[in-house]
Amino acid sequence: MNAPITASHITYLLSCHRKLWLHHKQMRMEDNSANVAIGKLIDKTSYKRRVSRWKQLDLDSVKIDHFDPRAKLVKETKKSPKLERVHIAQLKYYLYRMELEGIAGVRGLIEYPRQKRTREVELTRTDREAIIPGWEAEIERITAMENCPELVVKSYCKQCAFYELCYV
Repeated sequence: MNAPITASHITYLLSCHRKLWLHHKQMRMEDNSANVAIGKLIDKTSYKRRVSRWKQLDLDSVKIDHFDPRAKLVKETKKSPKLERVHIAQLKYYLYRMELEGIAGVRGLIEYPRQKRTREVELTRTDREAIIPGWEAEIERITAMENCPELVVKSYCKQCAFYELCYV
């Protein structure tokens, strides 16, 4: 794989192999998606009084929007817990990449403002040694495929930014 693995690769691996392959081939449909725009708006407007301690962190292929270096906490704000397992994986990948960069002991927090709910996320030994390397290997395998993976219909396809590529 020529391009480095990003959090989007992890997200798409766990939600749709076809979307992963298309994204890796530089198909960027998210810029035209109303759902993505709503998610960004929720992130920007949900916690207006939040202190300015939150910083952006750029680790080459991984961009973390909200990091508190004093509390060693990464925060992700999501629209809905519908794909919570995917959100957890994305955050674990952030924590994993931070450790590789020498930033240890970081925890994660996923916030769902509409549901007034939060979820703490920590990286485990199994995540470091088996799960995340397994994800990376599977991403390598899928993105190296000559042809786009077959369409697998899922309940959330109609809201997907890639819907038109798959169904129209």
